Amino acid sequence: MDAFECIATKLDVKDFSLKEVPTEVKKKILEAARLTGSGRNLQHWQFVLVQDPENLKKVADASITGKWVAGANFAILLLTDPKYNFHLIDAGRVLQDMQLAAWNYGVGSRFYTGSDKEAMSRYFNLPTDMSLAAVLGFGYPAQRIRGKKDRKPLADLVHSEKYGQRLAL
Repeated sequence: MDAFECIATKLDVKDFSLKEVPTEVKKKILEAARLTGSGRNLQHWQFVLVQDPENLKKVADASITGKWVAGANFAILLLTDPKYNFHLIDAGRVLQDMQLAAWNYGVGSRFYTGSDKEAMSRYFNLPTDMSLAAVLGFGYPAQRIRGKKDRKPLADLVHSEKYGQRLAL
């Protein structure tokens, strides 16, 4: 699948099958993270791969908005360094690259940001100088993904030369 097709077809998934994601695919997803660009090329992120079902349950228990992650095949805790004012932009860049790499292999994903950070730090020994920017859950979708993205038309979003001048493509 080419990059545009990945972007055009990827939907968030929170219901996962029991099918195991191969180690090689997990490595590709993590390699996509490693290769992502970052502000000033600082690469100030760290990743915690969570695969054990008991630990996935801990991730879910410490979640405010991501209880579904307990059913994922694996999760990645995305840590960034908050001393950089662009750390959340970089978090968005790296999580999108991981999600697109996963989708290329038919692996669905979803992320959330609402967690009990103290509990997550206790469970996973997270460093105090890093921010838990997001948690991403991955796995094969429980059912075939159907549907269409509900997005505004390009003409409603793009302006030509100046704001308010609609683009005519």
